[in-house]
Amino acid sequence: MPILKHTAATRRSFLRTATLGGAALVLAGCRTSAPARAAGGALRLALLSDTHIPADRAETYRGFNPWDNLKSVVPAVVASQPDGVVICGDAARLEGKPEDYRELKGLLDPVAAETPVHVVLGNHDDRAAFCKALPPAVKSPINGKHVTIIEHAAVRVILLDSLMFPNKTPGLLGQAQRDWLKQQLPALADRPAVLFLHHTLGERDGDLLDTDRFLAILRPHRHVKAVFCGHAHVWRRERVERLHVVTLPALGYSFGEREPVGWVGGVFREGGVDLTLHAIAGHRAEDGKTVALEWAS
Repeated sequence: MPILKHTAATRRSFLRTATLGGAALVLAGCRTSAPARAAGGALRLALLSDTHIPADRAETYRGFNPWDNLKSVVPAVVASQPDGVVICGDAARLEGKPEDYRELKGLLDPVAAETPVHVVLGNHDDRAAFCKALPPAVKSPINGKHVTIIEHAAVRVILLDSLMFPNKTPGLLGQAQRDWLKQQLPALADRPAVLFLHHTLGERDGDLLDTDRFLAILRPHRHVKAVFCGHAHVWRRERVERLHVVTLPALGYSFGEREPVGWVGGVFREGGVDLTLHAIAGHRAEDGKTVALEWAS
């Protein structure tokens, strides 16, 4: 989960701290600290997913233009003054081609000039092409996987890597990443933790194939409060036992007329998170609506 960040210091820049592992772009290490800038010491993140940026700026799919969609939301994302941005996978259109990532970087430059951009890898990304276009500065301790931890007083954000094969639907964390989680989570119990990965949790062939093993790792750790994912191109908030499971809407395009196309503003505060939908297309009935999720004790 590399971090795109310009070299110039900004008023909302993350501070580098000790490296835990994973990949990072330019200045930011894979373990970063966010300033408690927002009221009440909350962490503000702009949450995007499934941008599906193609090399061809004019390419459309299902009646949507993913390139135009991302370009159109950049001013609003910057204006929201987030402490960081997370793109929850499928950054590239289909196969994760180098030219896709060049377009992605150009679109994100205005955002990266103001705040770090973290990119989670999805099944339409290509790890080698992504890292070549946006070279990581820190080698991951997990061979073939990238993890990032964002440190903040209100919440600890852990970004995982479920990419198995480019342009193949299913995802997998894999044993090495699961073992890493088993080792790390007991030592990170001093504050709430939320996890991000691209693939949905379920039993379908296109979901995260090691969902049950993943949830079994999380279950004993009551400080783990929520899991965020993308992949399904829907806007959903559910519960799996005490865990909140949030599926982020796609920014590139939707699969159904009842789903929004857009992004979500997340304010991670003491005791929970407030999620505000910013729908730019598709089903816009919930545009501007904020949903408050409270952490289970």
